[in-house]
Amino acid sequence: MVTFVGAGPGAADLVTVRGLERLRQADVVVHDRLVPQALLALIPAGVELIAVDRGDLGDPDPGGTTGELLARLAAAGRIVVRLKGGDPTVFARLAEELEPLRRMGVAVEIVPGVTAACAAAAAVVTPLTSRAVASSLTLVTGHEARGKTEPVNFRPLAALPGTLAVYMGIEQLAGWSRDLIAAGRAADTPVALVSRCSWPDERRVTSTLGTCAADAVRDGWQSPAVLIVGPVVAATVAGPLAGCEVIVTRPAGQQAELVARIRAAGGRPIAAAVIGIGPPPSWEPLDAALRRLDTYDWIVFASVNGVRGFLDRLRLAGQDGRALGTVRLAAIGPATRASLEAAGYICDLVPSDFRSEGLITAFAEQPRGGRFLLVRAAAGRDLLRRELEARGHEVDEVAAYASEPLAALEPALAKQLPGPGAWITVTSGAIVEAAVRLFGERLRGWRIASISPVTSATLRRFGLEPAAEATAATATSLVEAIGGSGCDTGCGAGGESGAAQPVQPAGSQPAGKVVGRAP
Repeated sequence: MVTFVGAGPGAADLVTVRGLERLRQADVVVHDRLVPQALLALIPAGVELIAVDRGDLGDPDPGGTTGELLARLAAAGRIVVRLKGGDPTVFARLAEELEPLRRMGVAVEIVPGVTAACAAAAAVVTPLTSRAVASSLTLVTGHEARGKTEPVNFRPLAALPGTLAVYMGIEQLAGWSRDLIAAGRAADTPVALVSRCSWPDERRVTSTLGTCAADAVRDGWQSPAVLIVGPVVAATVAGPLAGCEVIVTRPAGQQAELVARIRAAGGRPIAAAVIGIGPPPSWEPLDAALRRLDTYDWIVFASVNGVRGFLDRLRLAGQDGRALGTVRLAAIGPATRASLEAAGYICDLVPSDFRSEGLITAFAEQPRGGRFLLVRAAAGRDLLRRELEARGHEVDEVAAYASEPLAALEPALAKQLPGPGAWITVTSGAIVEAAVRLFGERLRGWRIASISPVTSATLRRFGLEPAAEATAATATSLVEAIGGSGCDTGCGAGGESGAAQPVQPAGSQPAGKVVGRAP
């Protein structure tokens, strides 16, 4: 059997549960070159990966060539998955790839995926159909097959009363919009244009049929793109971050919640991790603590990474929750608590103030002589340890991970960074320090959103002032702070602006050089 799986438009988390299941069962996965690396990373090690091109590249029949490959793999007894961008049945050369399989009698399964039109509509928060104004939906490709004898007839397309979704490269946009207008579609028809839908460099705009091509050229948009044409677009409601470009600096794998919140508020998130998460300098302190877990009264987790490192090391030692005995668990905030609960542990305490000071207050009534295990990063604030020891408690402090600043961004990602006026989020002191090293003076042109007063204090050490500060150390509060501070549309265009220079610590800067507005 060969299973065709829709990878969706780009984001790895848009693949279906069934599709992911089939990928994990495969011996070999034949995938489009544009399938994101983050999705391929979910495929188990040992599965053979074969990349193929959807475009011509000199092959007069790329679909047929790929179909022949699939047939050979299936004939060899392999469990084959063909991973295709979007949905396998929509503008994906499925007919050509199926032909060799049918000819050889190979069984076929199709697992649908999110097609680009649906993803684009979701990105701009607009329906594709509406009982009031659009009872039909037409999907059209902007890429005609070479040698096709009957090109697209724009007159019936222009006359359709419903929604038109055009799959195209940006280079086709001017011709398509011009031909639709010439065939009778009004130039002021609302359109939504989404480029690179669900990828980190996604762009979207609502415009009109007569001006959308100029908008795309002006902003330097990239292919592939989807154009949604029709009155449904007029129903789009802009979120509080509409027009905002927001750089998310959290480590890879920990950006999903903040990215989702920014998108839901109408902004464009740009995932640009500035630190990585690695092992601590030594595992011995944590390993020693794991051997005596049932002697503690409290285990306090200072971050999600601390929970992950602790539990991974516990499993590696051949232990599970039974090793904790009657110890109680505390988390510095709701995300850390959620990480514990997702692993099956009940969190006994979360302070109302999601930082060390909040934990100090929460433990103020604990009788002297308690035994605490603090699980944290290899470097960071030791305020909680000092305060607990000053109150007569015995404290062991162990590192479950280390934050490692990245030396540089990938060149393609660096070119996508917005210009002055965009937002950048910082969610820890370590991220601030890494961002200063990585971006240098560019930070002074961006508006900085800080997740907490502690993070803001680190910013000020470098002479940087946050333009917004979250009232609580959560992704939701951080996005609300950005929205509440105002978000001008057209936050700078992407691209490098010269080599970054290091930002000097506060005190060495010329007077008056601060960034953004005070919160």
